[in-house]
Amino acid sequence: MRLPSRNLAAPLAIVLALGAVPGRAWAAGMPQLDFANPLLIGQVVWGAVIFAVFYVILSRSALPRIEGVLTHRRNRIEGDLAIARRARDDADRAVDELRRARHDAASQAQANIDRVVHEARMAAEAQTQEMNHRLQADINQAEERIASAREETLASLPGVATDTAQSLIEKLLRPAGIESAVSRAQVQNAVQLRLAASQG
Repeated sequence: MRLPSRNLAAPLAIVLALGAVPGRAWAAGMPQLDFANPLLIGQVVWGAVIFAVFYVILSRSALPRIEGVLTHRRNRIEGDLAIARRARDDADRAVDELRRARHDAASQAQANIDRVVHEARMAAEAQTQEMNHRLQADINQAEERIASAREETLASLPGVATDTAQSLIEKLLRPAGIESAVSRAQVQNAVQLRLAASQG
């Protein structure tokens, strides 16, 4: 903060003070403003000297301190503003980094999900193919067992038929078997004749 020039301050203050006096005070002939009186001139001169002395004292002692305080305060405010700007820039960068990190994390998570889903799908397809191979092998083995059982059955049919025919022939050729067959035939004929007579 730049102060006014010390050489011009005192005369300027005196001129301003005299200029502030109303015109009627000059015209009324007030003794305090009678410049023809040598005492008034002395009072004015001594007042100006005292004012100049006070101004010099203040400009050498109090005003530099005030200027230093104001400069220190201005520097501190500017420093605080600079710190606030840096903090704002850091916060903006942190927000941008957080957004980028969130986007990268979301992309990575989506990539991991896609990879896990793909691996699960491939594992399910592999298990399905393995189960299909096992089922096909079991079906082939069952078909082979059925075919071999059918061949064995077909191969054993002539022997079974032969044994059955021989047992039937043996039963029919026995006397008791012939008599029982004849008696059964007679009974059946008698029953049929009775039914025919009852119907006639």
